[in-house]
Amino acid sequence: MARHPKNATTPTDLDARKATILEAVVAEHIDTAQPVGSSSVLQSTDIAVSPATVRTEMVTLEREGYLAQPHTSAGRIPTDKGYRYFVDHLKAGVLGEAQQMQVRDFFASVRGEVEDVLEQTATLLGHLTTYTSVVVGSGHATASLLSAQLVSLDARHLLLVTVFSDGAVLKHTVVPSADVSYDTCAEASRQLQALLIGTTLEQTVQVPSRNDAVATVVREAVAVLHAQRPTVEGESVYIGGSANVAQSYDTVDTVRQVLSILEQELLVVSLVQDMIDKGLSVAIGAENGHEPLSTSAVIVAPVTVDGATVGAVGLLGPTRMKYKEALAAAETVSQELTRHFEGH
Repeated sequence: MARHPKNATTPTDLDARKATILEAVVAEHIDTAQPVGSSSVLQSTDIAVSPATVRTEMVTLEREGYLAQPHTSAGRIPTDKGYRYFVDHLKAGVLGEAQQMQVRDFFASVRGEVEDVLEQTATLLGHLTTYTSVVVGSGHATASLLSAQLVSLDARHLLLVTVFSDGAVLKHTVVPSADVSYDTCAEASRQLQALLIGTTLEQTVQVPSRNDAVATVVREAVAVLHAQRPTVEGESVYIGGSANVAQSYDTVDTVRQVLSILEQELLVVSLVQDMIDKGLSVAIGAENGHEPLSTSAVIVAPVTVDGATVGAVGLLGPTRMKYKEALAAAETVSQELTRHFEGH
């Protein structure tokens, strides 16, 4: 996934010296949260020029909108445009060996319904970074059915067990309109399997119009399954590491605003979906489209099963977040979550 929006104007490529200076300023500001001066840039790079030349280049970068000077005598800090250039030219990072082992061990042992897995994944991602994690499950409406079994509990109570490509296992009680024999239930189960496999809850299936006992049970089971549409289409949101918000931002007001955003599930889903639709894996500051997130960066990595996006994992932190490490964490967890669902 691209790190910048489709059809958006990306910052013009800088010459090598300006790019090196900008990247040095961003990297040091991420580490220290302090304005960066020309002497610091010279210490952290191999640029063979005088401090005066570096200061001149920094003034140019400020004029072009990549840097800002918070105080007259202070050094510079990156703007959203400066962070955007930094992210767009960032080389891919990898998780540390201990973190990779933590992720592998987690997905080797995690069990439970898909909702439990997503909630535990949010906690894992929050632990891997110093940022707040967001995991969005898109519901099962777009996932295809892998299995549909009808089990007889007694003559007037049947159990429909469905397995979806996103790893979800749903159970529904079917109360038939007339007594159903074991043989009728078995044949109805066979026909349901043939009718439903490969379809999604968004699709309308052609149920039999016959009036025999088997066809009646098939119709009743399909009606019960598709009655779930209004509930399963809604996305679910799981937040991990919300305590990290207080440590990530400089002011209490910002912490309060960010926590307020995280409490609004529909807004979080909208933000994540908008990023995915734009082909955006990192949204910085104003790119988020919400004033309370104007000093935040959001990283998103989609979870795709059978060609369909069934969810996403993400991280939210200040614009001076450690992008390389955060991107590596989100992308690794996204890939492992995809493999987990594909293996079910």
